[in-house]
Amino acid sequence: MNITVWNEYRHEKENPVVTDIYPEGIHTCIAEFLEGDDHVVKTATLDEEEHGLTDEVLANTDVLVWWGHKAHDEVKDEVAEKVKQRVLDGMGLVVLHSGHFSKVFKKLMGTSCDLKWREADDRERMWVVDPTHPITEGLGEYIEIEKEEMYGEHFDIPAPDELVFLSWFEGGEVFRSGATFKRGRGKVFYFRPGHETYPTYYHKDVQKVIQNGVKWANNEGTPKNVYGNSQPLEDISEK
Repeated sequence: MNITVWNEYRHEKENPVVTDIYPEGIHTCIAEFLEGDDHVVKTATLDEEEHGLTDEVLANTDVLVWWGHKAHDEVKDEVAEKVKQRVLDGMGLVVLHSGHFSKVFKKLMGTSCDLKWREADDRERMWVVDPTHPITEGLGEYIEIEKEEMYGEHFDIPAPDELVFLSWFEGGEVFRSGATFKRGRGKVFYFRPGHETYPTYYHKDVQKVIQNGVKWANNEGTPKNVYGNSQPLEDISEK
């Protein structure tokens, strides 16, 4: 599988707290635990040419992992549109944490993707609500995260095809933290945890979910749909 991990890579350069947690960038941390099983894992960042997402890179990406937060508006519209089209053509997409506000995710959802939020060191308990789903393989009944940014309902997304995780936060809110969608030939997995000032991506269960999510999102040669005018498969009798 060819995996590309995309990250703004801004907080890590500007905020010493984030630098201490992810000295090589969130994208590098994620790429390291996705390596193995014959995966080819590459990274791309906002300040690279075409944000690191050239036609060649996208054409050779089976699954794209996306982390963004403070610079959504700096992503060029034409690049976001190219990513959207690749998803419709069959590329998998795993959107993490504040990537819910990315141009790519909003284009694919067709809604504002807005929500409630709070930074107050909330404890998060993320319950597995679909234990038969392959994304939950190797997990227990829930994932406990000691400190995280709170995301709360209402989360303005379309009704998911599958709801995999539901979070409860110490302040009392709940949130649909793991949801899947099908768009065209592509599969999309949104996964909530991962605020930059917390070491969430070192959590073994969080890593397991992302590993499983990438595997689930990979399009394993499903047939390509053919549209437009179509010739009959059988002779049509004259009437």
